[in-house]
Amino acid sequence: MPAKIIFNPSSNRWKAKDRWTQAEAALRSAGIDFDVSVTEGRYNATELTVAAVKAGFSPIIAAGGDGTIGEVVNGLYQAQAEEKLGPLGVLPLGTANDLVHNIGLPLALAEAAEVIASRKTRLMDLINLNGMVFGNNSGIGLEPYVTTIEKKMKHFKGLLRYLTAALLGIKDNPHWNANMEWDGGEYAGPASLVSVGNGAVTGGLFYMAPHADPFDGKLTFLLGYRGTRLGALRLLPKLMQPEGNVVHEKDVMEVHATRLKIHLDRPAPAHVDGELFPDWMLDFEYSIIPAKLQILAP
Repeated sequence: MPAKIIFNPSSNRWKAKDRWTQAEAALRSAGIDFDVSVTEGRYNATELTVAAVKAGFSPIIAAGGDGTIGEVVNGLYQAQAEEKLGPLGVLPLGTANDLVHNIGLPLALAEAAEVIASRKTRLMDLINLNGMVFGNNSGIGLEPYVTTIEKKMKHFKGLLRYLTAALLGIKDNPHWNANMEWDGGEYAGPASLVSVGNGAVTGGLFYMAPHADPFDGKLTFLLGYRGTRLGALRLLPKLMQPEGNVVHEKDVMEVHATRLKIHLDRPAPAHVDGELFPDWMLDFEYSIIPAKLQILAP
């Protein structure tokens, strides 16, 4: 059977559609036999992936951004829950392409196609949140609050849009009271954000779980609190440093664990791989699924 491409033309605000000819040429140049399914809305990539797996296509290739990859991974999980998932290939057509950065995949389409053609895989961890799986990042509180702002912005593009949205979110300074439990630890108190990472970087710019490793069998979460706008603003440049200096700041901690349970005093926005949940939530249960996904990688 040929590979199945799950192509999201709306990725990167429809720029993916303009790059499809280039992506198709890269696949053909790499000698990949493939069939294409085009998504038609949110969660359709999950449905198309389930159908592709049942039809015997292999590998499954996500052509889009981090949201598309996330939907495809959930389709693999639904179709292959008792097995190793995949193999999964990635054609990076998104805005930030966080997963690509975090696991060292090439951004150039020709090189990405060559990686897919090699059929070489690595076993990557996934994280389960309330029955949904993800491969890169999930955020609660300020981080997805910023995403709600970013989704509405029309006058900025790329990383500038993420940074501007972050500044606007900090101006509002939302925070919650949280009760948290993880392997051998607990916390009760105020929280501006909780970011749970399989990978270190999100939004192409922010190291929200700076020491996360998608191959170490652990999830990594960052808990941060700032009671004032100025305090939150001073934290922002630290979150943009790949060295992970943010974890040394007051009222910030980074923890490696296999599970994390959170209850908030009032509903908060949340996201998985940049895709917002439709409703604000009170309760979150994260757990690691080690070495679950066969990812096509150098």
